[in-house]
Amino acid sequence: MAGFSIPLSGLAAASDSLDVIANNLANLNTDGYKDESVNFASIFNQALGTSGNGDPIQIGDGVQASGTTSNFSNGNPNPTGDNSNMALQGNGFFVVQSPGGAQQYTRDGDFTQNAAGQLVTQGGQQVMGFPVVNGVVQTAGQLVPINVTEPATVEATATTQFSMPVNLDATSATGSNFTSTVPLVDSLGNSLNVTITYTNNGGGNWGYTATIPTSAVNGGTGTTTLATSGSGVLTFDSSGNLTNATPAPTFTIPALADGAATQTVTWNLAGAGGSSLVTQEASTNSSGNVTQNGFAAGSWTGFTVQPDGTVEGTYSNGQNLALGQVAVATFNNNQGLAQVGDNSFQASNSSGNADIGVAGTGGAGKIIGGDVEESNVNLSTEFSNMIVAQQGYEANAKVLTTLDQVSQATLQVLS
Repeated sequence: MAGFSIPLSGLAAASDSLDVIANNLANLNTDGYKDESVNFASIFNQALGTSGNGDPIQIGDGVQASGTTSNFSNGNPNPTGDNSNMALQGNGFFVVQSPGGAQQYTRDGDFTQNAAGQLVTQGGQQVMGFPVVNGVVQTAGQLVPINVTEPATVEATATTQFSMPVNLDATSATGSNFTSTVPLVDSLGNSLNVTITYTNNGGGNWGYTATIPTSAVNGGTGTTTLATSGSGVLTFDSSGNLTNATPAPTFTIPALADGAATQTVTWNLAGAGGSSLVTQEASTNSSGNVTQNGFAAGSWTGFTVQPDGTVEGTYSNGQNLALGQVAVATFNNNQGLAQVGDNSFQASNSSGNADIGVAGTGGAGKIIGGDVEESNVNLSTEFSNMIVAQQGYEANAKVLTTLDQVSQATLQVLS
């Protein structure tokens, strides 16, 4: 009987469902794995004619698998304590390169390091990203493997500018003084304290003088004689706002006794939005925390990954240096990606070409450093699907048995 093919197709469909469910359950603990389901479609129906009212009489020929669908929703991020690991939350894939040079894509951020200090997958694929030139990420450049071990040290950088909030007491007596200490860094990375002395000249004018100890310049032992490195006048309006600084507060520090070179330091008087950091109000003389751009030499202490995928080396002097930026690929059709094993995908005609960018832009998700994305397989859902597939298999098997019994009975009648 031709009808045997119908329950057989049902058995095959139920078997396909069980295969997909089994694969999902097998990958329950696979980092970055995306739950899959199989889709079915009816096979072309046989037309047996029409009914009395003209409606077609059709009998189906069974069922067939029409495709599979991956659920690309986020898996839960799981902290691992390993800074090499990354969890991508949102749309997109990490870009990796196989040993043979083929570009592939993955959600599995369980990365580690190879002998060259490059980030790699557990299968040895290199994690690709954008290079850094002179400390700046070049997102328009060609993708390169991300290296997380260079440079091992950061050289000292002399202070070239500083800022700090200061209030000069408008009620203080003419001729009174107030001092604040500004910690800077010389070209060798040594600390250098500059003392700024403010003198109330009256009428909303304050003179200032910036000095350093004589001993810092010529190696002397004196502690009271100071070498002047800059002076000027600050002028305030009736509301206590700074209106003028004459001359512009730029200090030249001479060559120092420790061998540090001459350096020029600019005092930035304005804060964010152009508001003045220096005021004259009827409040106690005060100065706040100093912000300056110098730092001592530092050695490598590790690295971190920022939400935009920037890999930053961290150093003992508190500095962070960009080492590269992890690339993120997005596609017009994620369902069109071809699975190639090792938790990786390849682009296809159906998926379209990869749009390579950085995390948090162009529809790409953000990255959580030190985490991995868990599988998004739902255990209870898979068990429910398994029961349905099992019942479907048993029902089709029963139909097949019944057809066999009917065919046997028919043969007996005919014989």
